[in-house]
Amino acid sequence: MPSEAPFSPDDFTSSVSAITSAFGDPTRRRVYLLAHEHEDGVTASEVAAALGLHANVARHHLDKLAAGGYVTVRTAKQTGAAGRPSKRYVATAPAVAIDSGGVRRDELVLALLGRALELLPREQAEAMAEEVGVEYGQRMAASLAGGDAHRSFRAALGAVADALTAHGFAAHTEARGDVVSIVAEHCPFGGASVVSPVVCALDRGMVKGMLGALYGDSCRPETERSRALGDDTCVTGVRVSL
Repeated sequence: MPSEAPFSPDDFTSSVSAITSAFGDPTRRRVYLLAHEHEDGVTASEVAAALGLHANVARHHLDKLAAGGYVTVRTAKQTGAAGRPSKRYVATAPAVAIDSGGVRRDELVLALLGRALELLPREQAEAMAEEVGVEYGQRMAASLAGGDAHRSFRAALGAVADALTAHGFAAHTEARGDVVSIVAEHCPFGGASVVSPVVCALDRGMVKGMLGALYGDSCRPETERSRALGDDTCVTGVRVSL
């Protein structure tokens, strides 16, 4: 048997990107279904009001759906008001079986990803996943406020939690003593996180990459709790070395 890893970092990155861009996030499914109910489309503000989301989160999901070809973007003139035309997101032809085949295909891809990770030695798979997460986290940080890397520790943690929420993690921060934790109430990787705890290393890497870019390399994120280990939430604890 060859000793080389059958899953290269580029393959892993491509798989993760495909998974998180589809319908693995239940909020994104709700956004799509809402758009599908309105023949003339919906705006980000309308989605936010209907689903109780922040407007930026609603816009993020709509843009992801647009990038995948599930909705098209049209501009509508505002009546009786000055300003830029509003964007309306219109669902494409009803070929997307969101409640059946579409979701099951994503679940199948997630299960296959988890199985592929299981075939690698645990340490190697975790190192690969964390490295991919760090690189992606650095790119995410570069897009936040022009890549401002001069934030306080708490401000940087808050920015990381907000960015993770926009990516489907529903994250917030909690402080306990000298450790500040990022609690993720939802995992966009779905069943893969239960099949393979290695996916948690990807989350940890994203936090590490973002914090390194926004605050500095003195932060040491560690996985404290994980759904893959039977916990209700995923928690990444961060202690800063002064």
